[in-house]
Amino acid sequence: MAEAAKLIHIVDDDAAVLDALGVILRMEGYEVEGFASGDAFVRGVALRAPDCVILDVHMPGRSGLDILRVLDKSRFPAPVIVITGQGDIPMAVQAVRSGAVDFLQKPFDVDRLLERVRQAIAASGTDKPNAGFAGQDRLTDRESEVLAQVVAGARDKEAALQLGISPRTVEAHRKAIMAKLGARTLADLLRIVYSGRG
Repeated sequence: MAEAAKLIHIVDDDAAVLDALGVILRMEGYEVEGFASGDAFVRGVALRAPDCVILDVHMPGRSGLDILRVLDKSRFPAPVIVITGQGDIPMAVQAVRSGAVDFLQKPFDVDRLLERVRQAIAASGTDKPNAGFAGQDRLTDRESEVLAQVVAGARDKEAALQLGISPRTVEAHRKAIMAKLGARTLADLLRIVYSGRG
């Protein structure tokens, strides 16, 4: 018996993004439902739970971060991938802390988005905050301090001030941390730390 198509909810006030993502995901065999506002999504998700959500951060009315706060991640198991055209480190940290499994900046690579959707669905139910994470033992003490600053949402200059080192040194440590943990992006790094998966 064939497996039912996975349902993806896309929440974005930009009709062009809704249409484009809908076409791409349907071509990959997913069932897609689009919502032009956070309120419409909240009503829709109450009717049928999706297997994954792609959620824009900047929308009129309820923002993506507001939606993440409304969803109780202990009762809402579907992974949420946050997308934005105006992302920064503190926003990425806040999104992941609020339950998002990933954070992508527009314009994003379609193949990367599809890969993230597949990974998120495959791992759903297993992404739980963890005191430790794979690869933690490979970090030096200084790298662990820098990582703590990054996870707290500090920019390089702020982390440098807190740690008494130069911003360039913070950047070098951040790159070393990402290489050791196999993170290509900040979202990868946050996902590794918060999920406990390498």
